[in-house]
Amino acid sequence: MDELQHRLSVIAEPNRFRIVELLRSGPRSVGAIVDALGLAQPHVSRHLRLLADAGVVEATRQAQQRIYRLRPEPLRDIGAWAQTFAVLWTDRLDRLGDFLGAAETTTEPNGERP
Repeated sequence: MDELQHRLSVIAEPNRFRIVELLRSGPRSVGAIVDALGLAQPHVSRHLRLLADAGVVEATRQAQQRIYRLRPEPLRDIGAWAQTFAVLWTDRLDRLGDFLGAAETTTEPNGERP
């Protein structure tokens, strides 16, 4: 499994996804994550370790606490990969617009078809 696949599979787990979403607003201590998500501390620590092993988060020590933050580089890589699908959606939306435009021109002003 390549690095991108590994990161996606790690983030895809619902609790880890929630942690990533929470850290999007800024760094937090393990205790703050536990409080926000209502999960047991050992579970949060395990999820954070897996996210750190995948390179998605990193921890720094601040007195007795470990503060976790998102690492932007791996998330940029995921974003770049997801962006490759934009051309598919743009094409489909263009075709939908064409279809809807054609449907409008074949409808009478009172909403009835000729």
